Amino acid sequence: MSKVETTERLKPPAASPPAASPAAPLYANRTKVYPRQVSGPVRRAKWAVLILCLGLYYTVPLIRWDRGPNLPDQAVLVDMTSARLFFFWIEIWPQEVYYLTGLLVLAAIGLFAATSLFGRVWCGFACPQTVWTDLFMWVERRIQGDRNARMRLDQHPWTREWLVKKAATHAAWLGIAMATGGAWIMYFNDALEMTPRFFTGGASPEVYFFFWMFTATTYLLAGWAREQVCTYMCPWPRFQAAMLDENSLVVTYRGWRGEPRGKAKADGVGDCVDCRACVNVCPTGIDIRDGQQLECIGCGLCIDACDDVMGRLGRERGLIAFETLANLARSEAAAKPLRPGPGRHACGMAARTPPRFLRPRTFVYAGVLGAVVAVMLGAWLLRDTLDLAVIRERAPLYVRLSDGAVRNAYALKLVNKTHEAERFALVLDGPRGLALLVQDAATDAEGRPLLATRPDGITQWRALVTAPAGLRLAESSPVTFRLVDPRTGRAVESTASVFLGPKP
Repeated sequence: MSKVETTERLKPPAASPPAASPAAPLYANRTKVYPRQVSGPVRRAKWAVLILCLGLYYTVPLIRWDRGPNLPDQAVLVDMTSARLFFFWIEIWPQEVYYLTGLLVLAAIGLFAATSLFGRVWCGFACPQTVWTDLFMWVERRIQGDRNARMRLDQHPWTREWLVKKAATHAAWLGIAMATGGAWIMYFNDALEMTPRFFTGGASPEVYFFFWMFTATTYLLAGWAREQVCTYMCPWPRFQAAMLDENSLVVTYRGWRGEPRGKAKADGVGDCVDCRACVNVCPTGIDIRDGQQLECIGCGLCIDACDDVMGRLGRERGLIAFETLANLARSEAAAKPLRPGPGRHACGMAARTPPRFLRPRTFVYAGVLGAVVAVMLGAWLLRDTLDLAVIRERAPLYVRLSDGAVRNAYALKLVNKTHEAERFALVLDGPRGLALLVQDAATDAEGRPLLATRPDGITQWRALVTAPAGLRLAESSPVTFRLVDPRTGRAVESTASVFLGPKP
């Protein structure tokens, strides 16, 4: 055998190329969450907020508010017909939409401030998704049972019990969703007038469209999507970290006290017995012991579950609590050199300090909130109740009459925001010689046109301004229309415009 053949035989066989690992899926199937019922101070606070929010949402359209004749008597109403927003004694016109902008700015800054102080308190207690999901889960528990019963029911479908309980659950969800959609349309229509027309088929197609749209979204988001909305659809978790700092109160697990986990009677272990009660009550299905997570909405139900277990074991509550990250770090540093046990627990708690609510960030938020409130309040107190809009007709720019005079036409709009009819004299300030005429308007003793206004409405007039033949004017001359109170002679409103003519 040749040397070459021996060498070839001694070579190891060529390794086959490694099998390509399967690509990670872009979409993971949802793992259904079965939250267990829990009771405690946090749960009672959530029930109180839920009842308050839903009570206001469903009943506010029924509150009446007397505004006088020919005006809606619903306390809160977005009147699309007259383009007005009524909120008890406040009435906002389309020209005053900046008030709504100010309210949105206040709400955003208030949310930032609340998050800086108390973490995701909005998400955990008052967010509409949280409130309606809590209500839907309560209905589900009443019909199908608690966590274990619901899990058993879903593992053995298509039985008579499964069909009855599922049908009853979805019927109740649909009823709540329809009540939600029905309440929504009442904010845009008088509730007492719309209700009979809605059930007799006399409402407009837009009313039925928005009713079914809000019914469907409530049913789908609160009944089916649930935690998926908070995790994937809501943008707030993505940037809420910018609002938090080490002094924000958030739901935290005191690992320095709970670790290492072990059985209740074991030696050398922490307070956490790994019962998973905190996981089983979480509406998003996370483990708070893993630290701060995007999916955590800060509802605090894990606090009630853990406190219940600690109480039954005779241990101090607060293994999971609303705590600042600064206190958590200090407590962990103080307890780190010690072995698990009573001494470690006391040392860790001794390092805790009260939360610092007054800090630079909160002062900034408070200052911005105060500034926005001051601007809005000042704008409201200085708000004009009378407005004169003058729109010069542009086709044609001017008209030359048979006698050589030049005429411009103007559309006048008088907005009266009070509930009383008023009458004002119209005066034209401009080059001497211009004549003012308002079609279909009476005149006073001085020959000035008298413009009557509608209470809480808009009145339109057509004004004609004429320059007689021979009057030498520039191609564009400034003019001012003034409204004068005939009783006092005082000008109450004025608007500038121009008078156009041929080139000199």
